[in-house]
Amino acid sequence: MEQQRKNKEFIINYLTAVGGVGKTRELLEKYITDEALISHIEVFETAFPKYDLFIDEMTAEGNRIIIKARVNGTHLGDLGGISPTYKKVDFPVIVAYEIENEKIISHWMLADQMSLMEQLGVIPEAAH
Repeated sequence: MEQQRKNKEFIINYLTAVGGVGKTRELLEKYITDEALISHIEVFETAFPKYDLFIDEMTAEGNRIIIKARVNGTHLGDLGGISPTYKKVDFPVIVAYEIENEKIISHWMLADQMSLMEQLGVIPEAAH
């Protein structure tokens, strides 16, 4: 239980450190060894500079932390061929982190890409 509490605190500290600031490789490597996650963040940072990730829920099990969160940012750079729209976005994600020695060593992520594309105006908003 003590390690789970420490892992939760680590994730909160990590998200606080990278939230609302430029996410440089140097900053990311203080918290992450998972190259796939670093690459994903670098791509997303290009499209949504200084984006934030806000935790709605967090669960710990062993050396894994799972968060349900919201991504907040403004589309100011290219995103997979989508030119900047200058629109603000706020969409849900679920991220599972595996932590060892106070570093994120692997992750799994699910983002509501439909909501993101609707907010960018790439696809029409679905009727609810």
